[in-house]
Amino acid sequence: MHATTQGQQFDTARIMGGIYGEGIIGLKGAFDRAWVQQLGEDITGLYQDALQRPGGAVGRGPNRHYVEIHPQDIRGFLEIATHPWIAAVCNAVLGPAYKIVEIGFDVPNPGAVDQPWHRDFPAPDATLLGRRLNSLAFNITTVDVFEDMGPFEIAPGTQWDDPSEFEHGMFPPKTCYPRYVERAERKMPHMGDISGRSALTLHRGTANHSSKARPVLVLGVDAPDAQNAARHDLQFTQAYFATLPETVRHHVTCRVVDQLEPIVQAHSIEGLMMGEA
Repeated sequence: MHATTQGQQFDTARIMGGIYGEGIIGLKGAFDRAWVQQLGEDITGLYQDALQRPGGAVGRGPNRHYVEIHPQDIRGFLEIATHPWIAAVCNAVLGPAYKIVEIGFDVPNPGAVDQPWHRDFPAPDATLLGRRLNSLAFNITTVDVFEDMGPFEIAPGTQWDDPSEFEHGMFPPKTCYPRYVERAERKMPHMGDISGRSALTLHRGTANHSSKARPVLVLGVDAPDAQNAARHDLQFTQAYFATLPETVRHHVTCRVVDQLEPIVQAHSIEGLMMGEA
């Protein structure tokens, strides 16, 4: 259900310029709305299941959760993994040996508050010393996003900020906030849009004043030297894995198991639990 990419070529220089410059790029109308609606139905069911399971949904602040999932538990994994734009961005930024290491979703519910500005994990030496970005995060919203729904906010260019004063390498001091607020861009994608970004670019979820949840799928992808797979537990059953094209099997870091095992989330971000003070 790739809506706008048939025969389309994507410019490597434009991709690199966006990721290395502002730290985020996007593609409008990448998927059909009907396909996104199906994805949203799957996420709704998985979210309800996760809330009933100890440790199934990890808090990311008041009324906000993250759930890591098994790719085969959604009907659209193959379409995501083979999307031409996602593949083009990964090849351009991470190289041809890129690996999908994470799939999950964030749900900011009504009443979610402003998160503190943060990175999703500390910057690696590849970035601090080598000035190279070796991981990407892709987001696919399952709803049309409006101003009152707690849109994602990002401070372009801050993937290069010095983290020496950041708590845990992730949370900048509040003295930095005015700079981020001055740069901040609120993203209000519609169903079918994709964004790709460096998870090191300073960002936050904002307060959800609406009566609607804002679920968004998250896909994490690494270059060969990145270590983010250690924070996750991507699994496929042998039967499902055998159905995937070789091109997809080549681009995942995973365990192949007889039966799927519950995911023990290893990437709890304690600094997000209370929201912005």
